[in-house]
Amino acid sequence: MCHPLAAAAQVAEVALTGDLARPVRLTVPDLLAWPQHRARVSFECATSGIRHHRFAGPLLYDVLSDAGPAFDPTRRKDRMRFLIAVTGADGHHAVLSWAEIDPDFGRASVLLAASIDDAPLDRAGPQLVLERDRCGARHISGIRAIRVDGGYAART
Repeated sequence: MCHPLAAAAQVAEVALTGDLARPVRLTVPDLLAWPQHRARVSFECATSGIRHHRFAGPLLYDVLSDAGPAFDPTRRKDRMRFLIAVTGADGHHAVLSWAEIDPDFGRASVLLAASIDDAPLDRAGPQLVLERDRCGARHISGIRAIRVDGGYAART
């Protein structure tokens, strides 16, 4: 039988940090507690051609909203200055704007996928899935960190 600490070490964690009221570390089992959204995605991979996958997981917007982004409620459209940097275990990075995922603006359905083709991603870590992207470059595997940063625009 496996030692409990050894089993826990095999579950990948994602650190949500930055301009958040409630920074947190999440695992795939944590993400499974959120409402699950499904997406069938086809994207072009530079090294292996067209890829087809089925993903399931919560929306990035829902997870980050729960962490309490530090929007200034007295400033109209303050959330538009926030960027989201996502880093995978292999060092792959992608940056999204808050406006892209916000239902009041871009409404992009961006998943923190907890499974791919019905296989859980507990050990590998969740994947960033942008179902509208034609190219797979922003599909980040094994996410280890998501940083929310509102310091990119001039503050007046």
